[in-house]
Amino acid sequence: MENGMLRSTTILLIAAAFAMTASSEAAEPGTLNVLDRSDPATANVLRDYVRGLAHEALDRRLTDYEQLKTQEQIKSWQLKLREQFTVCLGGFLDRSLMVTGPDGRREITARVVSRIARTGYRIENVVYESRPDFPVTANLYLPDTKPPFPAVLVPCGHTENGKAADAYQRVCILLAKNGIAALIFDPIGQGERKQVLKRDESGRSLPVGLFKSTGEHMVAGVGPVPLGKNLATYCIWDGMRGIDYLQSRDDIDAARIGCTGNSGGGNLTSFLMSLDDRIVCAAPGNFITTTRIKNERPGPGDAEQNIFGQTLFGIDHPDFLMMRAPRPALILAATQDFVPIEGSWIAFRQAKRLYSRLGYSERIDLAETDAKHGYNSELRVAMVRWMSRWLLNVDEPITENANEETLPEERLLCTPQGQVLLDPSARSIFDLYQAEADRAAEFRRNALSGRDADGQRELVRQVVGLRTASNLPPLNVEQAAAVTVTDRGRKVDRYLMRLFPALPTPVVVLRAEKPTGDAVLFVSDKGKSSATDDSRLAGLVDKGTTVVAVDLAGFGETEMKPWRYGSMSGVLGPNSAEYYVLYMLGGSLVRLQTEELLQCQRFVRETLGLKGDLEIDARGAATIPALHAVACEPKLFTRARLEGGLTSWDNVARTIVTQRQLCSTVHGALQSFDLPDLRRLIGEERLTIVDPRNAAGEPAE
Repeated sequence: MENGMLRSTTILLIAAAFAMTASSEAAEPGTLNVLDRSDPATANVLRDYVRGLAHEALDRRLTDYEQLKTQEQIKSWQLKLREQFTVCLGGFLDRSLMVTGPDGRREITARVVSRIARTGYRIENVVYESRPDFPVTANLYLPDTKPPFPAVLVPCGHTENGKAADAYQRVCILLAKNGIAALIFDPIGQGERKQVLKRDESGRSLPVGLFKSTGEHMVAGVGPVPLGKNLATYCIWDGMRGIDYLQSRDDIDAARIGCTGNSGGGNLTSFLMSLDDRIVCAAPGNFITTTRIKNERPGPGDAEQNIFGQTLFGIDHPDFLMMRAPRPALILAATQDFVPIEGSWIAFRQAKRLYSRLGYSERIDLAETDAKHGYNSELRVAMVRWMSRWLLNVDEPITENANEETLPEERLLCTPQGQVLLDPSARSIFDLYQAEADRAAEFRRNALSGRDADGQRELVRQVVGLRTASNLPPLNVEQAAAVTVTDRGRKVDRYLMRLFPALPTPVVVLRAEKPTGDAVLFVSDKGKSSATDDSRLAGLVDKGTTVVAVDLAGFGETEMKPWRYGSMSGVLGPNSAEYYVLYMLGGSLVRLQTEELLQCQRFVRETLGLKGDLEIDARGAATIPALHAVACEPKLFTRARLEGGLTSWDNVARTIVTQRQLCSTVHGALQSFDLPDLRRLIGEERLTIVDPRNAAGEPAE
């Protein structure tokens, strides 16, 4: 957005006086406003800014895509993108080190707990371990024909009963009745794999999840971020190990493996088919669209659908199809889906062109049903015909019996009490995070031990993506009010600072008639308006200290309402949708906020001309960028006071249900440094800690 547009649309002239006192006569919070949030152009500045960055990256991706003309270029691009995608996910266990059985098949701990005979097929209830003591519950549907069978892996979509959902049973029955085995498993947080169980009054765990499946995914999506992982990293591995289990069986043809899933299962199918070469053919359902359109509606997906850096590195929905080309893939889509159908066709067209360049245009297709979101009969039939074509070499019409009987959930349970975590020996996803946090602590020690203070600061800047203060653009600031407002001998000035051109930083300066030259930068996750009734700040102004109250990105006037994950805002905090768009760009709100603080220091010195002491007074989530600013640029600030701030990201990784921590995380930071390391860089003599908090929002020692 150009400066002139900002001048005409964002400046709110305020004539009300601001009384900096601790009494009931304190100014109303609205008197500190700088932006006109009633103007559509400035109502959602943070959302518009991150979407604009995403659009720029996606435009670059499209330019790169158009350069893929030859088979050699395409193969090189596929290899590079798959490697980058794996890095973005944080990597997987080294499968080459696993013990292998006959024909190179990987060993896996698994057991069949019960068998069910049905007309035309049979079911085995199975438990396999994707990691030691990390069980996956699954149902294996087997044809009543002569083995070995081709098999299709079926990750579930978001349902509370997971693999037992009626539509997903029908997917597997239709496959089995047409000669193809189907292994359907409960993803993390669904069916028998709830990771956060309710407890009774005595504290005993109950076989009921505390959150719905989507909510649990959001809860479980916070902890792995500072570890450099994603919930998807673990979900994908569950699927890969499911294929290992299929290939370990003598009645399954290891060379004929497919994969299909709907919604969240379509998402997991897309990830699996792009990364695992053993998947011969795939059919992701009700997921494939484009990131550009999805960012607008319905917004970023659940935690496991948003991968760090994927947009930055040019990984869009069509690329999940094209990374596996020319292996067959069928897009399953619905006209009335909340997953935008126009994006499905854009993705299909891009993939079709690339498949055609490889000489296999017939191996990519799209089936659309005039229906809402769901794996309905039309899509099931289209998928089974696709699998039959490529796994059985049979291309004939498929029909489904609308009266096919499905089973009640209890018949398909694989655990005695209906939840894996009621087995004391079973580990949860949060246990895996804690083990990863232990490994990260060792990485941190090694990363920091060989560096002096300046070297540690440089490491922090590299991890967060921070520019040094000297490398920031020239100061771009304008006063928002033509007349300085005075009240009771105090002055109030309003400014807009533009470090990021399309993301203005509202600033309010509060000072006495005779300023001493000292200044305090006040930043709070509750916004600069919280300065109006703060007795500490009132006392500072009375003594001649200038208070510069700032709304950093996502705070105060630039905070976004939780339009995407409203029911989980208590866990995630505000700006979570915007955070995920930025996360997929390889960025963080912490980086934006820290650079804003560094630019505010320049504003205090250059614009206000204050040359005395400069303190940062930060509250709540604003303590994290404050720590980064003072630790990385110690010469710019005299001291810092941090109130109500988080103790460590390590605590985030080890806490099951965090409180409003998502937007304060930096991907992979724990492998290099943690917040206590920043405090050590600052030094106790320059740092005041008040009311520290743990990741659950509770008082911490």
